[in-house]
Amino acid sequence: MDITRPFLEYLRKFVVLTDEEYQHYILPYIKVRRFGKKEVVTKANEVENYFNFVLRGMARKYYKKGKDEINTQISFENHIIHSQESYHSRTPSEYYIETIEPTTFVSITHDDLEKIYDSSKKMEHLGRLIITYTMVIKDRWQIQLVKHSPRERFIHFVNKNPELLQRVPQKFLASYLNIKPETFSRFKHLVRNGVKTNDPT
Repeated sequence: MDITRPFLEYLRKFVVLTDEEYQHYILPYIKVRRFGKKEVVTKANEVENYFNFVLRGMARKYYKKGKDEINTQISFENHIIHSQESYHSRTPSEYYIETIEPTTFVSITHDDLEKIYDSSKKMEHLGRLIITYTMVIKDRWQIQLVKHSPRERFIHFVNKNPELLQRVPQKFLASYLNIKPETFSRFKHLVRNGVKTNDPT
């Protein structure tokens, strides 16, 4: 269980979960999956079959618009990434999921997740809480994209995830934040030169 321990700790943010409950109800259905850098995990037009929790590494979710790749999610250690609508509705995904770094996932198939839900009321409740949480996070991000200026979005992101400026290619971050690449470069230059990132003006 040691390698999947971070997943247990993540679940404990939602419910009180003993080691014994985790080992009995969840661990038997977990698959530990490893991918290299820039490896496609999920393809568009395929049904998403895996719920993924990032143990190590980083991955992005994107869709293609002409020749452009529009990033809608970047997830790293202790975060969830999957084509959510496809996974739950069992319809083809509109998204690709691809690793940015060598990445290790804790993954659970849709069929196995249904077995976990059926195993106890507590597991069903846990699943509902996690789905609700991910929906709230998604809505909050959509509000940021609509209400905040590119500079405000950049500042908020840097304050919350400063290490990702080093780990994630700039073109991916610019797309994710919906900021033009040249504008993103200018904001990044300001940070590098010591401009306070908590200044929203």
